Amino acid sequence: MSTEHTPHTINYPGETEEMAEEPHDEMRRYRGRGLLEGKKALITGGDSGIGRAVAVAFAKEGADVAIAYLEEERDAEHTTALVAAEGRTCARFRGDLAEPAHCRAVVEHTVDELGALDILVNNVAYQNPVEDLAELSDEQWRRTFAVNIDSYFHVTKAALNHLPDGGSIINTSSINGLRGNRTLIDYSATKGAVIALTYALAQALLDRGIRVNCVAPGPVWTPLIPATMSADKVAGFGSQAPFGRAAQPDEIAPSYVFFASCLLSSYYSGEVLAPIGGETLPG
Repeated sequence: MSTEHTPHTINYPGETEEMAEEPHDEMRRYRGRGLLEGKKALITGGDSGIGRAVAVAFAKEGADVAIAYLEEERDAEHTTALVAAEGRTCARFRGDLAEPAHCRAVVEHTVDELGALDILVNNVAYQNPVEDLAELSDEQWRRTFAVNIDSYFHVTKAALNHLPDGGSIINTSSINGLRGNRTLIDYSATKGAVIALTYALAQALLDRGIRVNCVAPGPVWTPLIPATMSADKVAGFGSQAPFGRAAQPDEIAPSYVFFASCLLSSYYSGEVLAPIGGETLPG
């Protein structure tokens, strides 16, 4: 896989087809074995990138899925088609998950469309790098928290009315939530909060047998990168990882299958799985 990317930028929030190099996010080489047969899953931020790869992987494992996304209609349509090609249902819901009412509505619509909800993947995210804390506006701080952590609270709270005992919640954090990032201060703070929320919910939902886990990837090549970074940073994105490159979404999605499947991870809750390209973290 390439260690360098073509310098370019695209308009936020970013469409996959606008990228100079489209990511590998269709799980073409993945073969399911019925690990999620009959399950119903909701994936926020499910239209592209990691969310798309997870949706397709879940479908290949036998699950029907619902995806929630901001406004990337072409990406959402393509993800829907990929899921349908696996013989599974894909419902999609457009709107701003920074709005608490929309978070609750997405959960209710999912149950209406799919008939149940067994697996929740909180994956939606917003980022906007700044070179100095003085550049970080109050509005951006609030927006980042509203999308990256508040939506996880609102969606999860609504989902608990439907998740069965033994259900699974999987949250997406980031390497930046584990060690911070000088240009992604607000983003790092929210991703650290996602990890703490995972730990707390795992304890709080223990009696119901609902497993709550977290995936905290390193750099991943998704539309969010050229949509929020300068062209020179896009060109070198991921080169700092020991592997010398960013991950592709297809390489991250199996972590979500692992946590979603009771067969594979029945003894896991309150865990953080960090696919970070060879980096070793202390602790």
